[in-house]
Amino acid sequence: MNILLIGSGGREHSFAWKLKQSPRCENLFIAPGNAGTALCGTNLPIGVTDFAAMGAACITHEIDMVLVGPEEPLVKGIYDHFKNDPALEHIHVIGPSKAAAQLEGSKAFAKDFMQRHHIPTAAYREFSVDNYAEGIEYIRNHSLPIVLKADGLAAGKGVLICMNHLEAIAEFELMLHRAKFGEAGKRVVVEAFLKGIELSMFVLTDGRDYVLLPEAKDYKRVGVGDSGLNTGGMGAVSPLPFVDEAFIQKVKERIIEPTIKGLKEEALEYKGFIFLGLMTENGEPQVIEYNCRMGDPETEVVMLRTKNDLLELLLATSRQGLNEVVVETDERAVATVVAVSGGYPGDYEKNKEISGLDDNLPDSGIVFHSGTLQKDGKVVTNGGRVLAVTAYGENITEAVEQSVYLLEQLHFDDMYYRTDIGYEFK
Repeated sequence: MNILLIGSGGREHSFAWKLKQSPRCENLFIAPGNAGTALCGTNLPIGVTDFAAMGAACITHEIDMVLVGPEEPLVKGIYDHFKNDPALEHIHVIGPSKAAAQLEGSKAFAKDFMQRHHIPTAAYREFSVDNYAEGIEYIRNHSLPIVLKADGLAAGKGVLICMNHLEAIAEFELMLHRAKFGEAGKRVVVEAFLKGIELSMFVLTDGRDYVLLPEAKDYKRVGVGDSGLNTGGMGAVSPLPFVDEAFIQKVKERIIEPTIKGLKEEALEYKGFIFLGLMTENGEPQVIEYNCRMGDPETEVVMLRTKNDLLELLLATSRQGLNEVVVETDERAVATVVAVSGGYPGDYEKNKEISGLDDNLPDSGIVFHSGTLQKDGKVVTNGGRVLAVTAYGENITEAVEQSVYLLEQLHFDDMYYRTDIGYEFK
């Protein structure tokens, strides 16, 4: 089969690495890809929302399957674009329809969906400029902390946790009256703060049945000990010691099965990944958010722990055959530690040469590229998050140590990474 993978980050490099292991994968194309995906297949200079160029490339390269990595093309309707074009409708597209992708594309839609289907989540209200005064009053009387969420996609920056009412009111005003998050912030969801341990669980559904992939925990804060600004993710670990059979059963019965049943009842076409951002306190899971794709850097650890042929899993998803699939999981621990450009998540420089990639690195792990570019025969930095160095271990401590050891063999100017990923499980 010929496959087109959409995206350019560490998630896509780990997908590409996994897909190339399938004997059924003949040719792999990545749009637009990075210096790492170029090691697995052919990069195509196509933007992730340029559906016309993607369609043309699919015809040229006789593509059989499209796997969509990032959220933006899904929310903008890539699935519908392919299914509504007679020249492309035969292609397997892994991802939800535009309507179903609103689970991620609209926080208000997702919260309403959870309420309709009795899925546990934080109490909330939604507001716009039309009921702004009501929102101010609601915030004034709300318990602390208060969570404010821009309704639409805001590049991972649209969630604010406010520790006092003055801050919350100021941010609410910035979002609705001063367009802090542009179109994404035209509606704001105000919700209660959930306490506990945050984790990510991943479902692959064909619209009728589902399989559960290995869980993970990511680390969003830039500084050691979860300090500093939020980022796109500084690392991830899997498995999590507290995720036992009893917990998994609660997640299945209270969250996953009602979600898939709700999608069917509302005729929302969904063949792809559902990312469940969960909070658990005393073993009781609640949904923080849905994403309609895999996470990054969680994919980097999940792909290493998933023993199944990824291409076969995706085919079963497209053909509604997941009822016959059993996911096999590697029992070893896996960690990924992300190397970022100095200054991230604020201003940072690009085009820094990365050294050490061609050296004989230990085979205890793999270097996934996130923000890299091949330029004049060299690999250079091309983003805030640059490399996601991933390794196995007998436990989380060992996996993190292996990842950090691999990172120590690599270098670019002003490189920074956290050495304490998985600290609470060591």
